[in-house]
Amino acid sequence: MENQTTDAILKTPTALAQIGTLAVHYGLSLAGAVVLLVGGWILSSFVSRWAYKGLSRIHGIDEMLARFFENVLHYGLLVLVFVMVLGQFGVQTASIVAALGAAGLAIGLALQGTLQNIAAGIMLLVLRPFRTGEYIETSSVKGKMVEVGLFATELRTANGLYLMAPNSNLWNTPILNHSREPDRLQELSIAIGNDVDVGSVKKIILDIVSADHRVKQNPSPSVLSDDLTADKTTLKIEYWTSTSEWTDTRYDLIDSLKDGFAEKGIPIK
Repeated sequence: MENQTTDAILKTPTALAQIGTLAVHYGLSLAGAVVLLVGGWILSSFVSRWAYKGLSRIHGIDEMLARFFENVLHYGLLVLVFVMVLGQFGVQTASIVAALGAAGLAIGLALQGTLQNIAAGIMLLVLRPFRTGEYIETSSVKGKMVEVGLFATELRTANGLYLMAPNSNLWNTPILNHSREPDRLQELSIAIGNDVDVGSVKKIILDIVSADHRVKQNPSPSVLSDDLTADKTTLKIEYWTSTSEWTDTRYDLIDSLKDGFAEKGIPIK
């Protein structure tokens, strides 16, 4: 009994020394991990913001594309920091990378639709069929572009509603961009009775349309006889105007044509 007590007393300093060594070792590892986490977070934020500002200064780089690469760079650096932190505790990072790769493959097979949205988002950002603020229309959605995210695209409809569409829906369908081209063709139709001289009516219409400063003179506006029935002739008016003034010009010209016909005493069918 006395021998056991003596052995325990003799081993106590050794055990305490080992505990102290382990505490110092893991304490330093923990401190290093905290420094890595904080420093990595600050560095990733700084580098991603720097990359965003640099991309924003490049001509032709869209705001959405710059934001997308900013997020990818930020989270990619955070993953590297996390792997480095595990290495501080003696974890074999090579096995972690292999495990992450296997897990990524399994997740990828399970989330094929989600990955399809990510791939579609990248293609939309690279090819840029639309930019922030442009009004687009597809077979299923239409609205003003807000932002292309990693999985979905955010839009705002003409009546002010928020709309989110999966990226794959926009990538796999034709996109009609109402805002991309600087000028747009507008068409209006107006019907007159067959007892009215068509030539004089066409001249009146051209004078009214050409008087609007927003109507382009090259190519010049035109009025064509588009349809004929037993009691009326339908005239088609074509003119070009800037895309930003396309809607307002249409509404104003409808009012101007109505007032002009009323002033000349020409009935509209």
